[in-house]
Formats: sequence, structure tokens, C-alpha cells
Amino acid sequence: MTVQDTAATGVVLSDPAAAKVKALLDQEGRDDLRLRIAVQPGGCSGLRYQLFFDERFLDGDQTYDFGGVEVIVDRMSGPYLGGAVIDFVDSIEKQGFTIDNPNAQGSCACGDSFN
Repeated sequence: MTVQDTAATGVVLSDPAAAKVKALLDQEGRDDLRLRIAVQPGGCSGLRYQLFFDERFLDGDQTYDFGGVEVIVDRMSGPYLGGAVIDFVDSIEKQGFTIDNPNAQGSCACGDSFN
């Protein structure tokens, strides 16, 4: 799958985000974990993002590989995340993962939820 195909149909993990995920996975010391990105009901705007390490594969999961970092999106979250770019920011003002989602019509001030 090319980057263009991934951008149109799934999530994209930027190089800085992939490097950070790889570093975190190395700290865990396990080779059976992958990054799961999901959308769950909640937050002040109606839906919120979930990023966590998971060893499970669920029926209908979409799997992507970014430089050896495996990313999984479940069947229900896929339509909400098509074209979303996950990045990692490390600046004096902010540190953490950010999600630029073209499907989000609006988001809350904290940036953790969207609609």
C-alpha cells in the first residue's frame, strides 16, 4: 500500500510519530504489541480518540506498517479515521501525539475529542 493509498483509505503515521511509537515499544520490551488507534463515544464533542498498545487482532481490523511500526484500526473506527495523519510534536509549548483528521467537522478546545 502506498502512502497515497493509505492517506485516502486509512491513517498515516508521520516519521516523528513512528519514531516515538518505536521508542515506546522498545521501552515495553515486548515484540507482540502494536499501536491501536480507535474512535470511541465520549469527550465534549461526541467522539474521542484512543491510542494504545494492543497485542490482539480483532475481526475486521485494518493493519498498516510505517517503518516497522504496526498500526491497527478497528472496523468501526476506520470510516472516522480515513486520511487522518498522526504526528508527534515535541516543542517547548507542547509534547504529545496530534491527529489531523479531515473527517472531523469540529473539535473541542482540548483537542481530545471531535464531531
